[in-house]
Amino acid sequence: MPTHSAPRPEYPRPQFVRRDWLNLNGAWQFETDRGDSGLERGLLERELTGEILVPFPPESELSGIGDTDFLEAVWYRRALSLPAAWAGRRVLLHFGAVDHDTTVWADGKEVARHRGGFTPFTADLGDIAGAGEEVVITVRARDPKSGPQARGKQAVQYANHDCNYTRVTGIWQTVWLEPVPDLHLRRPRITPDLAGSAFHLELPLSGNRPGHRVRAVLSDAGGEVSRAEARTDLDLAPRLHLPVPDDRRRGWSPEDPHLYDLRLELVDAAGQVVDSAESYAGLRAVGLRGKAVLLNGRPVFQRLVLDQGWYPDGLMTAPTDEALVRDIELAMAAGFNGARLHQKVFEERFLYHADRLGYLVWGEFGDWGCETGGSSGDNQRPDASYVAQWLEALERDYSHPSIIGWCPLNETYQKLHDRITTLDDVTRAMFLATKAMDTTRPVVDASGYAHRVPETDIYDAHNYEQDPAAFRQLMSGLAKDAPFVNAYENGDPYSQPYRGQPYFVSEFGGIWWDPEAAADRSGEDRTVSWGYGERVRNEEEFHERFAGLTEVLLSDRDMFGYCYTQLTDVFQEQNGIYRFDRGVKLDVERIRAAQLRPAAIEEQDPA
Repeated sequence: MPTHSAPRPEYPRPQFVRRDWLNLNGAWQFETDRGDSGLERGLLERELTGEILVPFPPESELSGIGDTDFLEAVWYRRALSLPAAWAGRRVLLHFGAVDHDTTVWADGKEVARHRGGFTPFTADLGDIAGAGEEVVITVRARDPKSGPQARGKQAVQYANHDCNYTRVTGIWQTVWLEPVPDLHLRRPRITPDLAGSAFHLELPLSGNRPGHRVRAVLSDAGGEVSRAEARTDLDLAPRLHLPVPDDRRRGWSPEDPHLYDLRLELVDAAGQVVDSAESYAGLRAVGLRGKAVLLNGRPVFQRLVLDQGWYPDGLMTAPTDEALVRDIELAMAAGFNGARLHQKVFEERFLYHADRLGYLVWGEFGDWGCETGGSSGDNQRPDASYVAQWLEALERDYSHPSIIGWCPLNETYQKLHDRITTLDDVTRAMFLATKAMDTTRPVVDASGYAHRVPETDIYDAHNYEQDPAAFRQLMSGLAKDAPFVNAYENGDPYSQPYRGQPYFVSEFGGIWWDPEAAADRSGEDRTVSWGYGERVRNEEEFHERFAGLTEVLLSDRDMFGYCYTQLTDVFQEQNGIYRFDRGVKLDVERIRAAQLRPAAIEEQDPA
């Protein structure tokens, strides 16, 4: 096979870093299996006929394939040698994300199955191959085009349309190996305690053993801040408390995104370190007071932008790590202090950059795809895989300080009536799973449409009214606890009634501006250029509309934030602040100036 320099070479799990690892990105054998008959046809046993550049999906240009038709199943194969220096340790094979139903074999023996296209999973290679030996890894990814599936924004029709985009199948995040001892550390849960000036750690272990101990050391630029130890023979997840003295206390915020270093160690009875990992933590708190969402005890108006994380050449896979950083920098340059990471579980390195840059984000699940047709009262039928995959996302991302809220579902429209439906069950399950996994952040049960959980922490709506005066009228009821609520055009409700929760407009704007399109609206082709409402005639009209819409929300004393649609154009959807290739489209300084006026909720006395 031809030799490629490995793309995306950076460490894929930056909040739990081990020294030894091997990146498996690069050239893999590949074969499309349109009838999903590959197992019967012997694809597991033989060489594959093509080649792909992992981790880019086969629909993307960067993969070297660019096949945008429906791919019912795809196969990957790679032979590799395990490093001789890893002798005496178990080898774990990690997949950042594979869409959608995956089976993994090592030397023909099945080692993993996973359902879901957004979250990581691991195969333990066990005794199949030892250090210095060769092993053949084979992967089959199935991606059926029908039935409920958490697809995010992937089109279920052949072509892109409206706000649905080119599909992604198979491996689309980094594949890598790491060696671990039989008894080893698992990913920690790091909980900041700003009021108590401390961090609380849970350090899960692969098992328990007398004589071993776990140790955590917290440090900053001045050196060690505190340390704690615990024995490993009792609890499957020992708990450690790391106090932060007043003179070393430094909160994490957009203005000062300070991160403490954290070293985790597993020590044997002789005092030797047998496993270790590097991590980091941010000391911050998220709270609710009335209709305000507080960061470190004060209202911080959330000037969010909808970021869908698509790229012209890599689709859902960023072409480089620098591209992830660039998207955050572009948003901040335009005056946004955060984002809804929309309809996609972003790769973890994006969250790492958000942590270190002080960028506020809402973690979201890519749940679109549960529409099954039928009556308006039972047309959304997400299945158990939604809950399972969402729990995997929560486990992966719990410790990132940049995440200030969770959004399990988005625009699950369905008539509210007197029968409990699958949507009601799954919405409540995802809400309760989130609250059980994380008591430190607020949760919106479903963004925009079907609020099926009366006690949801946050209530929101989506509104794409383009006229600022009409928008102001629609938004005028919040002070009287009668905010705008999404409903069917005939008035039938989607949602349980509003109960006074903190409220924000989590999608608005979407101003359609395509500088290259003809000014004559009578000739518009919305399959080529698409946006909300009537397209503006020129850039000046865009800025006037943007300033007018944002001013309505910034001036509302009860509004804790907003989310503007969107950061970049995406294929035919031409409503971004920037072009799809991240090029300049608008006067960014005017966008920034319109947003940075003080928000009314921030000017109130927080006491």
